[in-house]
Amino acid sequence: MTRRAAHTSQEDSAASQQMRLDKWLWAARFFKTRALATEAINGGKVHLNGQRAKSGKEIAVGARLEISKDQYLWDITVTALNAQRRPAKEAVALYLETPESVARRQAEIERRRELRELQVEPESRPTKQGRRAIHRFKRTLSE
Repeated sequence: MTRRAAHTSQEDSAASQQMRLDKWLWAARFFKTRALATEAINGGKVHLNGQRAKSGKEIAVGARLEISKDQYLWDITVTALNAQRRPAKEAVALYLETPESVARRQAEIERRRELRELQVEPESRPTKQGRRAIHRFKRTLSE
């Protein structure tokens, strides 16, 4: 094997042990598209090892991620890398979520469920007369 071939095979093995942060988030099914993952990363919703990161940042197994999405917060450790987007059951194997994170998310889900049950839903849409009354009421509040 030539020197050049040995060098490229070492680079290939190193490259297979790392991948872009946005691609991993997409493969792990946290975001539907890589563009949405990049947008979240650039917006500061994803932290790598406690620091803000760029979407092209290379991550490896053992990296700690904090992902904030739709008022939910995941605190996870990367356990595997996969360049392809796989089914959700397989995507869950790419990371390990901390028990505190799971408990916090479940509490938030339960809190939202209780709030939704307390909200009073109108039986039907307002009539034209009712809509006019609503507009009059809002107008008096703004004056």
